[in-house]
Amino acid sequence: MYMHIVMLELSASCDARFFDSVNAYAQRIRHECQGVRLYQFTANEASRAQGYTHAVISAFDSAELHDAYQISQAHQAMKAYMAPFIERLAVFDGMV
Repeated sequence: MYMHIVMLELSASCDARFFDSVNAYAQRIRHECQGVRLYQFTANEASRAQGYTHAVISAFDSAELHDAYQISQAHQAMKAYMAPFIERLAVFDGMV
């Protein structure tokens, strides 16, 4: 299984409409992209989060299917929508 985790520090301008839209994009990715075992946008509950308020946690059947997801229209649309709201991010990619 190939994991892709994106830790996000989001801007204060994020509102309920932003979160609803991101969850709709996540649902689109789950339906359109092959090999997605898990795809979730969620709040970070860790007390030691260092400002990373949210994360996209995803798992794919293989690194190749993760790579296909990266260039998919669904993922590109989600990234374009979220970009103005992201203050910083950190990414983990790897086999588990």
